[in-house]
Amino acid sequence: MAQPSPPSATPHRRFLDPFKGIVASPPPIWLMRQAGRYLPEYRATRTQAGGFLDLCYNPALAAEVTLQPIRRYGFDAAILFADILLVPDALGQPLRFAEGEGPLLDPIRSTADLSRLKPEATRSKYDLVAETVARLRQDLPAETALIGFCGAPWTVATYMVEGRGSKDQAAARLWAYRDREGFGRLIDILVETSIVYLCGQVKAGADVLQIFDTWAGSLPDDEFDRWVVEPTRRIVEGVKDHYPDVPVIGFPRGAGGSALWYVSETGVDGIGCDTAMPPYMMGEAFDDENVVVQGNLDPLLLVTGGEALEERTREILERMQGKRFIFNLGHGIVPETPPENVARLVEIVRGG
Repeated sequence: MAQPSPPSATPHRRFLDPFKGIVASPPPIWLMRQAGRYLPEYRATRTQAGGFLDLCYNPALAAEVTLQPIRRYGFDAAILFADILLVPDALGQPLRFAEGEGPLLDPIRSTADLSRLKPEATRSKYDLVAETVARLRQDLPAETALIGFCGAPWTVATYMVEGRGSKDQAAARLWAYRDREGFGRLIDILVETSIVYLCGQVKAGADVLQIFDTWAGSLPDDEFDRWVVEPTRRIVEGVKDHYPDVPVIGFPRGAGGSALWYVSETGVDGIGCDTAMPPYMMGEAFDDENVVVQGNLDPLLLVTGGEALEERTREILERMQGKRFIFNLGHGIVPETPPENVARLVEIVRGG
């Protein structure tokens, strides 16, 4: 009697195809902030957790909210539920979230303040995030890829220096101009700890990594190279030293024409394009860069739905036909998004 074939040790995860040089049709799809407040099941779990940080540091609940959009929509990839500011929190800069104010930290604005950061103390909190990743790798469908992430040093530093989010990142920019050496030490700390953090996620089961540089566009070109490109290059290099085959996606929001330089100099395997990036540039400008392109629907079109959503989605798909492409938004899903519009988007991308 014939014996059944053993299960494949490496299930096919089509999200990874573009990184292997394969043009996937339809393209893989996931969405930034696909786990979040627009989903009623997320809001219920958040209430159960208590506070936002309680949710991030509870591996069972963090895994649960990561899985919720996969159950609903069957995205090709899940992204670890965490926050880019867990890194400064783990370093010893206490983080809290105030209702209606967003993240709040005790500002670090001088070289002397850097003594408050304790890279050697990050392990306990990083281990909680790694436990979430391990749970997800066990509980996700075998065909679903898992994305780990961190914030880029420049973007994380802007919060650490300001003590909160800001419109122009002025406090960080001023420190960087006035004291390059001191600000550079902060960036160095963030580069080194981000490598440790990301490698821990890969060891626990992440298939792909994304580096979020939300405020990359606030810097002029020479400062962009110093504080965005070079730190990202070092992180990519540091991760690849340990895990050379794990793809890394960079998301330098607002980079504009500097995005090509970012790709060529950082060594990223994929480029996340923001909403302002024209589809023709996504489809043509990166052709010679041997890079996967990801993006870039306006999140507010998911709120709008209907004909406007369908037209723009189909335009992006047409422009990116035949390319190594991953469908995504140009930034994260906003809380007022109707869940049914997300379902319709997935349907359109997959040929409906």
